[in-house]
Parts: sequence; structure tokens; C-alpha cells
Amino acid sequence: MRGIGRRKQAGGFRKLDARTAIKEIKQGKVSPLYLCYGTEKYQIREFVDTLTNQLVEPEQREMAVVQIDLSETPVELVVEEAETLPFLVERKLVIVQSASLFTAAKEGGKVEHNVERLLSYLADPAEYSVILFIANGEKLDERKKTVKMIKTAGQVLSFMPLGASELVQWVIREAGKHKCTMGQQAAEALIANAGVQMSTLSAEVNKLCLFTGAGGEITVEAVGTLVARTTEQNVFSMVEDIANLKLDRALGTFYELLKQKEEPIKIASLIARQFRIMLQVKELGSQSYSQQQIASQLGLHPYAVKIAGEQARKFSPQQLAQTLSQLAQLDYQMKSGGIDKVLGIEMFLLKLGA
Repeated sequence: MRGIGRRKQAGGFRKLDARTAIKEIKQGKVSPLYLCYGTEKYQIREFVDTLTNQLVEPEQREMAVVQIDLSETPVELVVEEAETLPFLVERKLVIVQSASLFTAAKEGGKVEHNVERLLSYLADPAEYSVILFIANGEKLDERKKTVKMIKTAGQVLSFMPLGASELVQWVIREAGKHKCTMGQQAAEALIANAGVQMSTLSAEVNKLCLFTGAGGEITVEAVGTLVARTTEQNVFSMVEDIANLKLDRALGTFYELLKQKEEPIKIASLIARQFRIMLQVKELGSQSYSQQQIASQLGLHPYAVKIAGEQARKFSPQQLAQTLSQLAQLDYQMKSGGIDKVLGIEMFLLKLGA
């Protein structure tokens, strides 16, 4: 019967960020409905783990945690699962992947969803179940009834890339979780070497903390010794050295990439990509776009935008455009056999450094 064992509505949507929502969950304030969306999958996984750990004891998870993928299962089965009383546990957790019913994405596959059944449940969710929807993508479709309803009945949480300074502070906090200390310079060195993916950074912090031991300090030297740079990060560093007129270091990085069997054409392409980003950041910055707005416009992480902006200050828009033109010409010459690939990049770096 409708209404039996249901939770009374809170009477409005309170917008929370993920950290506040996690704090409330740890205090026992749990919503019957959560909708997580955004591009930071690592943060979403952390939120799912926190909610699971808070709601369900490890030995009860086989009975109390249900995983459903809406690309394979109709949404009415999610509702049926949530409405079914839990067995031997106080509350069950239903984790729903691929929740495109809340986004503008077209429904894929052959699964048909009874949206009205979902809307009926969102209007009156069961108090003995928690449904966690995970939607892929960085935006919700605010026109949809499903989005409006879940905002009224539950919590909608955005998981987007952290800002540049926020990412540095997050790395420092990750070290603290492992009983290690880490300064800002070491954190920035780690990001420069490992990139901005939070899952990679977390794994590298764990490795560094094992090296230093509990109570130890992670130094810039330790990061340089233990964290290898990706090809993309090496090129990023090479462009940084060029911008700072450190030509010997830029050439040294180039020769190191050659030792690693990297293709010169790929290296030139990555250099061109970075100069293109620098030009775009410079142009958007001149139009008073914020760092976050530029990141969203270009599909980049805010930290990458911050560094590209700092690099772009060393060049005028005309210099950046001219460099991109030279790289396009170099690409053609290398691919057509008009110049030796290694020699071509060496000459480009020397000319740019001059």
C-alpha cells in the first residue's frame, strides 16, 4: 500500500557540495535519494564507498547492497528493489549506474524505462532504502521531471575537477591520511610528474608514504626519484623550460623521450597541442573568462589551465600563433621526408629558444 513505511518530504532542496554531504552522512543524516554526476569518477567512487561503509556492515553487504545498471535493466526494477523490505538488515542500498534518465544523453540499447514509475517513487521514497543514482557526464538535463523531483526528495551532488589550488590541497590531505606530511612544493611536483588524474595521484601518494614511512615527510627530491613522468607530462615540462628559456633542459627532456622510444612526430604533436592550449587560454583570459570557465570551455583540468596561463604570459598572441604555424610546417616536412625528424625538432627548439 502506498504511504506505508514512507519518509515525509523535507520540503525543499538544499544544495550541498560532496564534502558537506559526506560530513552529514557520517553524522547519520542520510537522504533516501542521491544523484551523483560529473567527470571526476574517482571522487564519485569515494562517495559511494563512504555511503556504503556508513550504511552497511561488511558482513551484511551481500544482502543489503544491490548493484543495477540502467543500460541493461529497466528502471521499474530499481523501484521494485527499493520498495522490497530489506532482509535481516535495517536499510538497504541500491546503487544505480548509467542513470541517463537524468541527463540529455539519448537512451542506448533496447531497454525501455517506465519513467512514470520512477517519478511516483521519487515523490514518496521508502524510508528503509537508499537509492544512489550515478549519471555519466558533466551536466544534468534541468528540463526533465526526474531531475526536478530528485532535487526535491533527495540530494544532487556534482563531482567536477578540483580547481588548481584545491587539487594541491587535496594531495596534501591524501598524504595526511597515510600519516605523512607533504608541503605545497612537493605536491605541485607530484602533479607535474603524475598529471591531474586523482586515482593516479592517490596511488603515487600511497607509494611515497610507504617510502618515507609513517610520520615522514614527502620531499620534492623523493617525488623526482620515485614518480616517473608520462610522455605528456615530459612534453609539458619541455614547454615550461622553453618558456623559461632553459633550452638545455628542454633538449635534455627531448633526448630522454627519444631513449624511451617515443616517436618524434608524436612529440611534435604534443608540443603543438600545448602551444595551442596556451593560445586559447590567453585569448579567453583576455575576454575575462575565469579559470574554471576556461577549463570547461576547453575540456581541460583547471590545474592544466593554470599552468598553461603561466606559460602563455611569456609569449605574445602573435608569437604563439607563429609557433603553431612553424609546428604545422615541421609536421608536414617530417611526414613527407623533407627533414630528418630528430634534426627537425632540434632546430625548432633551438630557434624557439633563441
